Amino acid sequence: QVQLVESGGGLVQAGGSLRLSCAASGHTFSSYCMGWFRQAPGKELELVAAITWSGGRTHYADSAKGRFTISRDNAKNTVNLQMNSLKPEDTAVYYCAADKTYGLALSDYAYWGQGTQVTVSS
Repeated sequence: QVQLVESGGGLVQAGGSLRLSCAASGHTFSSYCMGWFRQAPGKELELVAAITWSGGRTHYADSAKGRFTISRDNAKNTVNLQMNSLKPEDTAVYYCAADKTYGLALSDYAYWGQGTQVTVSS
């Protein structure tokens, strides 16, 4: 089992950057695939980016390609989401999630953090 705590959210102007971090407890973090999801007001939770346990494979939503980068540090039990060129439509609560298997759907992830708010002003 793994517990996840996100940090790094906040208020930023359009065009700015934020770096979200997710700290995982447990000594088996390196065996978990990780994902970042977000939920905007009035919208469904959606995948932003995912990364395999080794970091060798990543996936990005079309909205994130070219602007966001997911990375992980298994020695520090962390997964990060670097977000550049932020837009008002990126405003959402961002969640990190973990599972033993790699997947792109909400149902693929068994463990979730509490979320961190990202607000992008125009």
